[in-house]
Amino acid sequence: MTFAIHGLAVSRGIAIGRAVVVAASRVEVRHYFIDANQVEAELDRARKARAAVVDELQRLVSDLPEDAPGELAALLEVHLMLLQDEVLAAGVRHWVAERLYNAEWALMTQLEQISRQFDEMEDPYLRERKTDLEQVADRVLRQMRGQATSPVAAPPPPPAPAQDGSQPMLEGLADAPLVLVAQDLSPADMLQFKRSVFAGFVTAVGGKTSHTAIVARSMDIPAVVGARAASQLIRQDDWVVIDGNAGVVLVDPSPIILEEYRFRQRQDVLERERLARLRHTPAITLDGQKVELLANIEQPGDAGAAVHAGAAGVGLFRSEFLFMGREGKLPGEEEQFEAYKAAVQGMQGLPVTIRTIDVGADKPLDKVSRDISLNPALGLRAIRWSLAEPAMFRTQLRAILRAAALGPVQLLFPMVSHQHEVHSIVQQVRLAQSELEARGVAQGPVQLGAMIEIPAAAITVRSLLQHFDFVSIGTNDLIQYTLAIDRADEAVAHLYDPLHPAVLHLVAQVIQTANDMGKQVCVCGEMAGDTAMTRLLLGLGLRSFSMHPAQILSVKQEVLRADTRKLQPWAQMVLAAESPAALLEVTQ
Repeated sequence: MTFAIHGLAVSRGIAIGRAVVVAASRVEVRHYFIDANQVEAELDRARKARAAVVDELQRLVSDLPEDAPGELAALLEVHLMLLQDEVLAAGVRHWVAERLYNAEWALMTQLEQISRQFDEMEDPYLRERKTDLEQVADRVLRQMRGQATSPVAAPPPPPAPAQDGSQPMLEGLADAPLVLVAQDLSPADMLQFKRSVFAGFVTAVGGKTSHTAIVARSMDIPAVVGARAASQLIRQDDWVVIDGNAGVVLVDPSPIILEEYRFRQRQDVLERERLARLRHTPAITLDGQKVELLANIEQPGDAGAAVHAGAAGVGLFRSEFLFMGREGKLPGEEEQFEAYKAAVQGMQGLPVTIRTIDVGADKPLDKVSRDISLNPALGLRAIRWSLAEPAMFRTQLRAILRAAALGPVQLLFPMVSHQHEVHSIVQQVRLAQSELEARGVAQGPVQLGAMIEIPAAAITVRSLLQHFDFVSIGTNDLIQYTLAIDRADEAVAHLYDPLHPAVLHLVAQVIQTANDMGKQVCVCGEMAGDTAMTRLLLGLGLRSFSMHPAQILSVKQEVLRADTRKLQPWAQMVLAAESPAALLEVTQ
């Protein structure tokens, strides 16, 4: 009997195959006290397990195949960084030496403490790095237990014919690919799967910014995450359809349903082939309007994927990855410069917009102890934190200015909302430039821009643009702050609405004001990569979109089919509608 499991659509496409169900990876942990004379032996056991996992991950990084996506290497590096973090090791030493916990218990206790810090993070990308930490701990625990560090078993053999000689129900699919069903997947596991025959992934946990989703998109493999019941309801060798477009997993599909999805799969392949031919086609509308399609990246290595996708540049390079999980040991100027240099050179002369660090006192990145705010989303974060730490801020600015000598770079500042912040930003940039001049270090010119992600900034964008060269609309936070909705809170997540009239009016106002003033304006939130929003944004006057590289060709196709002369009056109708979403659905 066919049944459906719903999750989050994170990587487009359709996969059909037999299920390989991976057991939940969490190792059962024994809790017991040790004697004082056993402390050193227990600590030695923990050190050896950690060293073994470090060696294993380093081998995986060094042996990465040439066609491995940059995201996969970057995530393995994140796991290495978390594994070698002194806070994790020091915590284990504390619980073993002071409380006389056994090593496994000590590791899990420290993991829980650090996990609480991740839970308090406002940024969903950083919050989901908690999963990376859990997977690192899981590998160490398996080493302590003498178990394989990967929970994945070899794929099962194809189902044998029945005793009467008949074939399985899905005749003709005996050689079908395998699809993976798991509680969660680590980057190391993903590397194994890349080398195998898996055509799609289903995980019970994860979000749109989880590492599984990131790698699946980079590998262009159909994937559904957050399908909570998947690992319990799907059995080994079940036939499964993964609809990565809709976020649905169909189990034991009937012949009629299967044929429908086979047809969709063939259409999807043809669509991808058509889109691939657009890679080098200029993004110009039917009425001759040039549109800039840029890429969002998290790591310097992502630049290759952006160029391959035909991006006109990088519209958002999130610099947070350099600061993650370091517990106060912030990266120096040289380390940052090398990272920005790699991104700039990787884009082969195309412009790169680097956003300064978008974290704050609510993140475990602060180099001094601060009280945790009752509402970290509204606290000392983003540009507020940078301006409160001018030495750190100028270190980042100097590194970016130096990278600008190697190619076109724009500087983007997050969460700007006040004029005094604008003046302080400009002052800090000038100081950083003067410091480099005094040292005789090469630097390049940069344009300065502000992220518009607070309603106050959207409303006063005209005065901000008196001082900035461009603005980028961060629709994710703008929606959250406008509607007072925590998009990570499942109880109210259904109220998170990019088509709310208030949100659309703010977006439209920013675009119109920037265009009137002859300043650049870009949308770099999820809205930019949503093809259902492309026509509306074009009609509102937007000519610059920044998104995940995998979304560029689909958005380009919408641009090539659009006539902005017809879209402009329609977009005004959508703005005036009581229910913009309903009007958008009717006219798509």
